[in-house]
Amino acid sequence: MASDHSLREILSRLPNPVHRLILAIGLLLARAGRVDENRVRRTTDLAWPRILTGLARKSKTAVDVAMVGIAVGPAAIAGIGFAGPFWGLAFTLGGGLATGTIALVSQRYGAEAFDRIGQAVRTSGLIVVATTLPITAVLFAFPTELIGLLTDDARAIDLGAAYLRIVALGIPFAGLNLVGGRVLIGADDAWTPMVIRGGGAVANIGLNAALIFGSGMGVVGAAIGTVASNVLVTAVFGVGFAAGRLPGLGAFPVTLSFRGRYVDPATIRDVVRISTPAVGRRMVWTGARFPLLAFVALFGSHVVAAYVISRQVWGLINTPGWGFALAASSLVGQSLGENDEDLAEAYGHEITYISVVTYAVGAGAVFVLADPIAVRFVGDPTSETVPVAAALIRAAAVAVIARGVGGTYAGALDATGDTRWPFYSRAAGMFGVALPLTYLGATTTLGLWGLYLSYFGQSVVPAVVNRYRFSTGRWKAISREYRPDAAAADD
Repeated sequence: MASDHSLREILSRLPNPVHRLILAIGLLLARAGRVDENRVRRTTDLAWPRILTGLARKSKTAVDVAMVGIAVGPAAIAGIGFAGPFWGLAFTLGGGLATGTIALVSQRYGAEAFDRIGQAVRTSGLIVVATTLPITAVLFAFPTELIGLLTDDARAIDLGAAYLRIVALGIPFAGLNLVGGRVLIGADDAWTPMVIRGGGAVANIGLNAALIFGSGMGVVGAAIGTVASNVLVTAVFGVGFAAGRLPGLGAFPVTLSFRGRYVDPATIRDVVRISTPAVGRRMVWTGARFPLLAFVALFGSHVVAAYVISRQVWGLINTPGWGFALAASSLVGQSLGENDEDLAEAYGHEITYISVVTYAVGAGAVFVLADPIAVRFVGDPTSETVPVAAALIRAAAVAVIARGVGGTYAGALDATGDTRWPFYSRAAGMFGVALPLTYLGATTTLGLWGLYLSYFGQSVVPAVVNRYRFSTGRWKAISREYRPDAAAADD
């Protein structure tokens, strides 16, 4: 049997189109003098596993929607869509709090202050569990009432509530998984979380197929599969951190003791201070989804289903942001941990260049294939949902390119502790542009153009604001408050 190390080497040498595409784009930009080749390679090594993880997880979600759409019908797609903002609370809180985790871990890793990493991780995990358990309880107890706030479609309410009641149980585990992944990425290892979380996504698809079609459980089967896969991933992360390694994946860059202190006031303050604007930024999208879906419901159930389909496709073509934002967070944070602010700035700009071109390539392919993609979700090419979904997919494909700017600069700012401006930019885009346009589309002759343009509000405004904030350089002074030497001075 191959050793852990040799097995990992074998897997890493398998042909990977995502890795090759990003590296090719980066090297072309390096040849054009826009980026440094060494930084391209470091960025690529960190970004592609996370992008592949994103593709796996978003494909899983898209497949879930397609499965229930084929098995139950467009009403099931709408029901899961209405449940989506509530399930999204896991990623709002978990992902936001993980922002504080990766900022602290990456700076400590860059400064080789390894003994300070465990405290940041334990405290982050405690905060995630403490904040998500009450939400789980509410969603489990009142799913029908909550879905009913968004629509009066009885069929969509029944299906959405059945899904939400079960999937709510997975929220704390989903939050912990985000923290676990950010710890490893902050310690320069994007490969391991890709395999763990990507493997969880594959297991989820298999479970859902068996439960939805094999057992005829419909939306309930989809929910059970999602919860089970998140519990599995949490367990794998826990074993890996405790043992310092996993069979087949080799050694972790950090080993954690779960017996250490969890309540550390100084660490709690740092995590909360960095993470609160990041939670707010994610809450902008999660919170906006509630009125957004209520406005979309005014168009009719077939438009709701079409919009949910377009959101699934948006999520897939937005996965480069998973890799580039976290690569920016890790590499900018490590550079700051080494007190090299010029290198941190170079990484922030250059990763954004690579990100934008990568987004454009993926978005172009989706734009061309919008019609057959829409049919895949419904299974019936004559359905009135298909042409609306295809048009929305094309709008999303064009608008998402700006996410390469806004999302990557947000990741760079996250590493510095300057998390307020990305929050402001997302709030302005959603509440100042996207929501008003959606409402006008539903209530005036603007019609579906309101939905098309709302995608641009969500992406272009953050791109402009985050690019401006990073260019000011004010994040350099802010980052000095969170570096390991500053933390040591507080002890």
